[in-house]
Amino acid sequence: MKTSWRSASLVASAAAVLALTTACGQEQGTPSTGSQNVGATAAAGGYGTSTTAGNGYGADSKETAGAKAESAGQLAVSESAKLGKVLTDGAGLTLYRFDKDTAEPPKSSCNGDCATAWPPVPADGAEATTGVDKALLGEVTRSDGTKQLTIGGWPMYRYAKDTKAGDANGQGVGGTWFASAPNGKKATLADLPGLSVRKDPKLGEIVVDKNGMTVYRFMKDQAWPVSKSACTGACLEKWPAVAPVSEDDTKGVKKKGLMPFTRPDGVKQMSVNCWPIYTFSGDTAPGDTNGQGVGGTWYAVSPEGKPVGAAE
Repeated sequence: MKTSWRSASLVASAAAVLALTTACGQEQGTPSTGSQNVGATAAAGGYGTSTTAGNGYGADSKETAGAKAESAGQLAVSESAKLGKVLTDGAGLTLYRFDKDTAEPPKSSCNGDCATAWPPVPADGAEATTGVDKALLGEVTRSDGTKQLTIGGWPMYRYAKDTKAGDANGQGVGGTWFASAPNGKKATLADLPGLSVRKDPKLGEIVVDKNGMTVYRFMKDQAWPVSKSACTGACLEKWPAVAPVSEDDTKGVKKKGLMPFTRPDGVKQMSVNCWPIYTFSGDTAPGDTNGQGVGGTWYAVSPEGKPVGAAE
């Protein structure tokens, strides 16, 4: 393997080889796909099983139980062991925010079937109570002309599969839906940097994103001579690419090879040790590692960028 690597490198100019070797390729050789971890579920293409329904929004478009377009009433704050302070409506139902929306200016990108699975919270009738800053309450006009509640500029939603107070079944769905904190930000137990290290009781030290969600590597990707992702299309719906993070917004992660790269679709993705990194739609709360070993090709990432638990 080392011989073929050296032969290939001679094709490029000396300057290019030096630059690429410095940036990427520290971990030489072709990644081993290895055997699948016990308990992992193999799936066609190595993408893993989907936790969402066929419409891609996380709930059947006909399912609306427990999440009707009713006024939020008196907003409240609940304490979650996994998520910290979570914003709820007057009935105790969790309120969510969507990563594809914007807060400045406020804009909702969830319409049609999406709005059936994630009913927008009407702006009328929402009241701030203890723990919720009244100044953060606002509204946005949706494409159908209705007014939707915003908190800190972020449009608020309920989730069709939450049927009782305290449910948070929408947390992490599709890697884009998250329970809202009282200020409209994503609910989290801690104010984490863009990438940091968490000690998992089974896996040891692994990298997590700003939401505390486990970060993964795909064994079909490559890091040398350039970062390249083999996860496209439907794969990206299950394994969302981690967006670029500045080096000074990381803690405990190896700095060498810590950089973004541009995917063929034009989207910029972060890499650790030049390996593309992802989260998993099947992880719904910080600390989840449901993507570990899926298909024998997906593994949590060590602080050095190595696949934790993968066969040598």
